[in-house]
Amino acid sequence: MNAKKNRPILGISIGDINGIGLEVTLKALSDNRVFKSFTPVIYGHGKAVVYYRKQLSLESFNFSQIRSIEEVQYHKVNVINVAEDCPEILPGVETQEVGKFALASLQAAVEDLKTGKIQGLVTAPLNKNNINSEELRFIGHTEFITDAFGAKDSLMTMISDDLRIGLITGHLPLAQVPNAITKEKIIQKTTIFLQSLSQDFGINKPKIAILGLNPHAGEDGLLGEEEEKVIKPAIRELKDKNHLVFGPYPADGFFGMMHQTKFDGVLAMYHDQGLVPFKSMAFSTGVNFTAGLPVVRTSPDHGTAYNIAGKNLADEGSMRAALLLASDIITLHQQEEVEI
Repeated sequence: MNAKKNRPILGISIGDINGIGLEVTLKALSDNRVFKSFTPVIYGHGKAVVYYRKQLSLESFNFSQIRSIEEVQYHKVNVINVAEDCPEILPGVETQEVGKFALASLQAAVEDLKTGKIQGLVTAPLNKNNINSEELRFIGHTEFITDAFGAKDSLMTMISDDLRIGLITGHLPLAQVPNAITKEKIIQKTTIFLQSLSQDFGINKPKIAILGLNPHAGEDGLLGEEEEKVIKPAIRELKDKNHLVFGPYPADGFFGMMHQTKFDGVLAMYHDQGLVPFKSMAFSTGVNFTAGLPVVRTSPDHGTAYNIAGKNLADEGSMRAALLLASDIITLHQQEEVEI
């Protein structure tokens, strides 16, 4: 087989074209070295790509307009139009038309991912507000893709070179978090994380730290009972299965004393408990990875950033990392299949 065709084909959903998603995508793909790792396919519209190519003064950025994934051209950036017309591009402005376009891009990419026409998906940031409607309740990429593939569960995981944080609960109002944390959920999410660290990252016998929910991890019940009644029993059951799982640790002291460096992964109880330290340490290179799916999906760890959209100020580091991580995981899976 042609060596080029051994490289993964990565789909890129275009996200909100009034945000920074397409900007960081074009900047990341402007480095020709990426073609040594994967072949990119942008699900969006050629007019949007041309607009930002001019806006960013990327005169040397070239792409191939294709009608479907079957026409993919290796060693090139490919663009598939997901709608006949491209919505008006107004950097920094939220519009319903752009929201519909972002959803159409995601749906088209997911369909090709389902049929194996692309090997992985990298999702550029979108705006939930201009996607949601009476017909559709869109919580986030993680939930949408998990549902699209009929997965029983998945794990939102934040990845950088030296830090991996999974979330027991994700896009959930803080007031609902305590009731959502059960022994069964902790065991299920931890099991997904353990399997992902082994299968997706090649770590033998991964070691995981689990954070507490309450201040000082409950302080023996003085500041909350979840640690004693829910979290510790879950950890004991996981340990009984010979998993290297430890905790619960108070979140502030854990990160303050850099204990994350002693573990292969950390499980946080809720969204901000995990993402605040992660983005403080790895904002420009962090990646959002959905563990537990039968496919590979990553994204940059930032949002649409309307305030800097169209100003050539966005850092493409996180998007580049998302593309390369997806490629690396797919390549590892392919190598494992060959060995089997």
